[in-house]
Amino acid sequence: MPKIKICGINDVAFARRAEALGADYLGFIFAEGSPRRVTPAQASEIAAALSGKAKKVGVFTATSAHEILEIAKSVPLDVVQLHSLDYGADEIQKLKANGLEVWRLHEPCGADAVLLDGAAGGHCGGTGQRADWRRAAELAASGVRVVLAGGISAENAAAAAATGCAVLDVNSSLETAPGVKSIERLEAVMSAVRSG
Repeated sequence: MPKIKICGINDVAFARRAEALGADYLGFIFAEGSPRRVTPAQASEIAAALSGKAKKVGVFTATSAHEILEIAKSVPLDVVQLHSLDYGADEIQKLKANGLEVWRLHEPCGADAVLLDGAAGGHCGGTGQRADWRRAAELAASGVRVVLAGGISAENAAAAAATGCAVLDVNSSLETAPGVKSIERLEAVMSAVRSG
């Protein structure tokens, strides 16, 4: 059974509920332009209200490794998700050397996991579009640790889990509006994964 990451966390009550329901990872988006973006101060405030059961993931697209490390220390973060192809092996190694787990979009480049997400409209993820599940299954079967994102919902979570991916990354299907999460939708997707 894959672990579950609930991404786009921007609210203390929702974060606490996700953790209570057994989410393994909670994702904070620091990318400019995202309707789910939080500041490091907001993420720190939410993190301080949690029990610590779920690992905290920071999502970055165009932030330097140095700045990522500063944010990771201040929140604090356990995992860094590099949601861009601009990060290479040197930056990944620098992050890992500072004790962070690293997930990178599409290709590992020395990261701990490969993130597959659905692209649309010039965006490489965060679109709610499904990723290539066949590729996810092939990578997982070859021993690669895969984080599968993009359009995962209560309706298809069991099928997504069947790809053999290590982590299901759920975000936009939980929303009633961009950046506004529904606890009812959260409960439905958690139930679907756990019972699937």
